[in-house]
Amino acid sequence: MRLGVLDVGSNTVHLLVVDAHRGAHPTPMHSEKIVLRLAEQITKHGELAKSGADALVEAVRTAKKSAAELGCAEVMAFATSAVREATNSPKVLRKVVEETGIELRALSGPDEARMTFLAVRRWLGWSAGQLLVLDIGGGSLEVAMGIDEEPLLAESLPLGAGRITRTRFSHDPPSRSELVATSAWLEEQLAPLAHKVTELGRPDRVVATSKTFRSLARLAGAAPSAAGPRVRRTLSDTALRQLIAFISRMTAADLAELEGVSASRSHQLVGGALVAQAAMRALSLHELEICPWALREGLILRRLDRSNGEDETAPGAWRSSPRERTDDSTPVDGSDAVRARWKGGRDA
Repeated sequence: MRLGVLDVGSNTVHLLVVDAHRGAHPTPMHSEKIVLRLAEQITKHGELAKSGADALVEAVRTAKKSAAELGCAEVMAFATSAVREATNSPKVLRKVVEETGIELRALSGPDEARMTFLAVRRWLGWSAGQLLVLDIGGGSLEVAMGIDEEPLLAESLPLGAGRITRTRFSHDPPSRSELVATSAWLEEQLAPLAHKVTELGRPDRVVATSKTFRSLARLAGAAPSAAGPRVRRTLSDTALRQLIAFISRMTAADLAELEGVSASRSHQLVGGALVAQAAMRALSLHELEICPWALREGLILRRLDRSNGEDETAPGAWRSSPRERTDDSTPVDGSDAVRARWKGGRDA
């Protein structure tokens, strides 16, 4: 079947279209992004501004059209921290479905951690043993750990790269005092998480996902994306420390000129690097392995798990375990004829 995943993040709206069937890896067929920076359009009252909501509707409408033209049987649409934390989130979600026919679901932070963990587990396989997975988004940091496909630990902290940049920095590039204060503050914020991770024992593999980690690894010398997804890429604590000393003195405009850094995310690269460094220090990590699969792939894999194997949705196909909640995905035409269920998760 051909599936579309629409990811409404803090920075971009990303449509990923894949061809896949149960038991096979999803094959990417199309990818398109629209930069909205929704997190920067939150008012002082915590609402997503009307201009942001209107831009979101238009972006979803554009993505729906692309998905239909590409022959998607179904679009799974979800939103992360920027939308879910907006005080007018229910109103915004209603506006999207009323004006586009796409039912956009706000995914909780622990759900993000679980689905990302699933993707990493499938990518690396059972031989990877106990996994510790880190994902830095625009609004939050997700951490998951476990030996099965369902992690024992699934945490989300409001320490995303964009959030740190907006709330901690007032200069471009950040001042020395801002860098020092932010690093110390992050250490305090991550202490409780470090205790929880320690209780679960040492991981066999430590893995990082997300654009932030990929960009940092590339700048630290990892292979470019052109080398393919199966090339092993890593990021060490030493390389990250040296990289921060370099990029923290550059403006966002200068950072955008570096290979592996997108113009839409260059302004938050330093913030993301500080989060990565603080997480590695708090968890006593010396090296991270970069995984190309993350949240979107996790949702696709879970959807395929619940397929009946005949390119149709089996009864209760996306129904979750007792720990988890059930939500609706949306047929690409917005009708009720091809309704599917998708697996989410309740806050741990």
